[in-house]
Formats: sequence, structure tokens, C-alpha cells
Amino acid sequence: MTAQDTEQRPALRSQRLNQITNEPHTKLDALVKAHAPFETRANFARFVVAQYLFQSELVDLYNSAELTAIVPDLPARCRAEAAKADLADLDTEVPAPVAGAVKNPSKARALGWIFVSEGSKLGAAFLIKRAVALELSETFGARHLGEPEGGRAEGWKSFVRTLDSLEFSAEEEAEVEQGAIDAFNRFTVLLEQAYATEAEPA
Repeated sequence: MTAQDTEQRPALRSQRLNQITNEPHTKLDALVKAHAPFETRANFARFVVAQYLFQSELVDLYNSAELTAIVPDLPARCRAEAAKADLADLDTEVPAPVAGAVKNPSKARALGWIFVSEGSKLGAAFLIKRAVALELSETFGARHLGEPEGGRAEGWKSFVRTLDSLEFSAEEEAEVEQGAIDAFNRFTVLLEQAYATEAEPA
């Protein structure tokens, strides 16, 4: 590593994670826009399918005893049930799992996934405003985009403070970064899947 690389590498873990996920994050944002989830309720329902698939894959991580020891309110932060309720509001079938879900990741890798999931709540503040135009809200159809208890900013800041304070080995540092990249790539796959397949009849 050159001196220049060192200078360009942010000191805080959360900042490094934002930096290294910039490319997959930008690609995902463009893909979401391309599918125009806020044009019609049917389009939005497909978006919720992707959100449900992603969140349901992370339920075990949000309820992990090891991770809850680090982030005590982690189980309450999970949005799988909210997304499931949104699907019901939108008369959309709960999708079958998609092969390739994260399985038994290390603590550091799991925290990379949670970092991406929690960070998306910040973007949800803008999305919920657009969902209102479809007559959806935090209590109907767009629950998973709702304001978390205690507020979006404070919830994010407390998670990031915890993440940044953890002592990681070089190997764990690489794992948390890989987990964050994997999470963006996985959501991209699930989003494509959700828009490629119309809801199958029950």
C-alpha cells in the first residue's frame, strides 16, 4: 500500500464502507430508477417483493444472539414483517425464497450486511414521500419505509457509533467490507428477480 492509498482511506470504518460500496450503490440506484417503482402501485408492489426477499434473508442476522450482544435493539430493527404486511396491503403474494441467500456469515461479514440494510433506512425517508403519491403510507403499503422508532438519523448514528468502535483484525476488516459489497450485489439480484417475474398465482 502506498502512502497515497493510506491518505485516501478514511479513518472511520463506516466511512470506508461507504467509500467501497459507492459503485454497487450507484448501480443499484440506477436500476431502481429504471424500474420506476413509483409510477404505479403494480410497479411499487414489485419493489416491495424485492425488499421483502432481502429483509427475510436477514432475519437470522437481526435475531443473532452474537450480534444482539453488540447492537441490543437489533431484533426490533428488522423490517421483514413490515414488508410482508405491505405485500398483503398490495394484494401481492409473498414470494418464494430465491437461491443464494447469505448463510451463517462470520460476525464481521454479518455486520457488513446489516450496515447496508440499516443505511437504506436513510434513503427510505425520500421514498416514503414518493409512495404517498400512490396513496400509500407508513401504515398501508409502505410500512417498511416508515420512520423507525427513535428516528432515522438517531438509529443510524447509534448503529454506526457501535460499528466504528469495534476492534477488528485485518481479516475481520476485509470480511465486513465484503459483507457490505455482497449485500448490495444481492439486493440487485433480488430486484431484477422481482421485476422479471410477475406474481405467480397462488
